[in-house]
Amino acid sequence: MTTRRTVLAAGTAAALTAGCSQYGDSGGDTGPAASAGTELAATGDIPVGGGKIFKDEKVVVTQPTRGEFKAFSAVCTHAGCTVAEVKDGTIRCPCHGSRFRVADGSVAGGPAPSPLPSEKIEVTGNSITLA
Repeated sequence: MTTRRTVLAAGTAAALTAGCSQYGDSGGDTGPAASAGTELAATGDIPVGGGKIFKDEKVVVTQPTRGEFKAFSAVCTHAGCTVAEVKDGTIRCPCHGSRFRVADGSVAGGPAPSPLPSEKIEVTGNSITLA
């Protein structure tokens, strides 16, 4: 027998599910990261003081100062969303507003409890690859 309480509970669950999916492909980390040897970009593709996110590889590559390249996991340490933007010296997560510094992946703001883990990269000539 369907009661008013059952209908209200089902509606609430549907609303909560819809609210959690509003970030589309920025949701939780569900697949494996790219393997070593995967070429990510040319050094000229990474702006000084900024970076570039590689969604499929779940990696963000930054260039804090000219010629210095760093790489971090693109999976936010707060809720597992994929970061979506590198702006004003920070890597930004769209889900809850966490921000991480491009220089070292440390938390610059938001609810994230820990820095983005480092990823190993190799810079050979003008090519950046996962190590």
